[in-house]
Amino acid sequence: MTFIAGISNKVIFISLIFINLIQPSKSADFDTVDKRENNIEINLSNLKASNKFDQLLVVNSKKQNEIVIQSDKQSEINDVIYAEGNVSLSYQGKLLQADKLTYDKLNKQISAKGNIVLLFGDQFFKVSELEYSFISDQGFLIDVQGSIRTNTLMDDLSSNFSVSDSNKIESLLKLEKKEALHTPGKINNWIFYTERISIDGKKWKSNKAIFSNDILQSKQVKIEINSLEAYSLNEELRFKSSLNYLVLDDNVSIPFWFGNRTLTKSGQNLNSRSSWTIGYDNLDKDGWFIGKKLNSINLSDDFIINLEPQFLIQRSFNGKTNSFVKKGDLITGEKVERDAKFADFFGVKSEIKGKVNNWDLEIVNQINSFDTNKFSDALRSKSTLNKEINFLNAKWDKSFYGVYRDRVWNGSLGEAEIYTGYGSKLEKKHTWEVNGTTNTEVLSLGLAHLKGEELISKHLVGSLKGNLFYSLDKNIPLSVDKPKNKIIDSSYEYIHVPIKKGLSLNTRMEALYSLYDDGKHQEYIGLGLGPELILGNFKDKTFDYTRLSVLPIYKFKNGESVFKFDQVSEKFTLNIGFDQQIYGPIILKSNGTLNLDSDSNDYGEFIDSKILVNWKKRSFEFGIFYQPHNQAGGISFNLFGFE
Repeated sequence: MTFIAGISNKVIFISLIFINLIQPSKSADFDTVDKRENNIEINLSNLKASNKFDQLLVVNSKKQNEIVIQSDKQSEINDVIYAEGNVSLSYQGKLLQADKLTYDKLNKQISAKGNIVLLFGDQFFKVSELEYSFISDQGFLIDVQGSIRTNTLMDDLSSNFSVSDSNKIESLLKLEKKEALHTPGKINNWIFYTERISIDGKKWKSNKAIFSNDILQSKQVKIEINSLEAYSLNEELRFKSSLNYLVLDDNVSIPFWFGNRTLTKSGQNLNSRSSWTIGYDNLDKDGWFIGKKLNSINLSDDFIINLEPQFLIQRSFNGKTNSFVKKGDLITGEKVERDAKFADFFGVKSEIKGKVNNWDLEIVNQINSFDTNKFSDALRSKSTLNKEINFLNAKWDKSFYGVYRDRVWNGSLGEAEIYTGYGSKLEKKHTWEVNGTTNTEVLSLGLAHLKGEELISKHLVGSLKGNLFYSLDKNIPLSVDKPKNKIIDSSYEYIHVPIKKGLSLNTRMEALYSLYDDGKHQEYIGLGLGPELILGNFKDKTFDYTRLSVLPIYKFKNGESVFKFDQVSEKFTLNIGFDQQIYGPIILKSNGTLNLDSDSNDYGEFIDSKILVNWKKRSFEFGIFYQPHNQAGGISFNLFGFE
């Protein structure tokens, strides 16, 4: 659950925000005080930063070293500045508002009470009481509530803003929103609460902080972060916490553990993954397994490694394995039942990610046994190097890859493998809408040297392969009731976007040409056309949402592949998708490909399928899925973002 690590980052940034506002330095000296009616400017020209995180503030203005305090009433008695009534404190574009504020110049201590508001660009916080000493580096914040926008957070912390940003306060004062818009891809906005934050030098602590991704303020999802402690070291921010909880619908609490984590000055989370996983893989792991994603390891400034040790539950329980060929047989041989050793009970998944000259590198390895005699059979590996390039006045994804024992499911031909291979691919994907019709176009060119199972035998064969692929999908509305906009409110309990219901027509056109170095080739043109029907609003308790799509595809094919894994096998298939709300948030989903090729041995059978039972809410979705065709399954969980 990668979203959990993102939560912790947001908690820590609270500390950074307050440090940037109220902690210029441990040894701060105020050289001059310009006293004016209702306006006090304090010059900070001789500040010396004791903490590198204090340097997040970027200063461009002429008054870069001045704190400006404005209020209805101001006075100074014995070097203590008192401000009351509509108090506004600004420093380098950061803004604090409060009912009352005092600043003790001799003891370097600031305190504020009553309706405290902190604003930094898109970051907004409400606090009932604040106190901080620049000498002891100690202080506290009481009743902290806030809204954090992650995609602008670091820019907001490290940039200056116009005082005009204060105009946002009226619209932000009420954290609870009446309307929201779904943000696909990731969560950019979080609402959070904590009773107290204690600051002690470079460390700050909070007994409990609660986060929610739902800015409509439902109780669907809460994330409780317990015993959180953060501290700065060199140019990193490190933190730890105790056992934490993901709370669903105020009823189900799922514990999880962060472990120790590190955040760089740039905001990059070096340890972004930490969660338990449960899955089912009968082909490589003999059934059910459980895994624990460990804290990421920083290999260098540009590279990290993620490790997930796995315990193969069903293999250990049975004491047998059917995931390996007979000892001494070819890797392409039939898998047989063998006694499982203790080393067979464990596996590991590793990911190495980083950048090489502006290219994104990812290396994924899966080991399904630690028995050294089975190592070559137990290892699967894939490496990719890719980046976005401009080509022919368009954006393309350019990639290089290498694989060792990559699993491929090829319809009625079943499981096949690319034993070894390396190559390059250039791909462009484009989606647009014209008069209500949604178009999705894909163009791909590839060249690779591959070694895999031969089409007509179990022998391994190697060949150079070049291919060209093109597809165009259309969704044409026939009688569709489109929602007036994409905005939702609290009445949308089960869905994060309004339903576009009615009857539409899906079409598909695809073409493939593949050429091998022995002169063999295969090509096809595929055409498909079928209806999609969506009924209901998914608001009532029972049977208020149904989706049915049927798409027959016929392929006019010619030629033959060298390999089993990419042979175009079925001429005629039927893609079926069916979703049905059962009761409340419970929805049954299924999709599959039915073989309608009468010349195939699997005629009339599903050659690709997936079944899901989901608990679907506006803020999250939890589900269990199973893929009968390759005997794999697992648990899925998603959080949805809003703005």
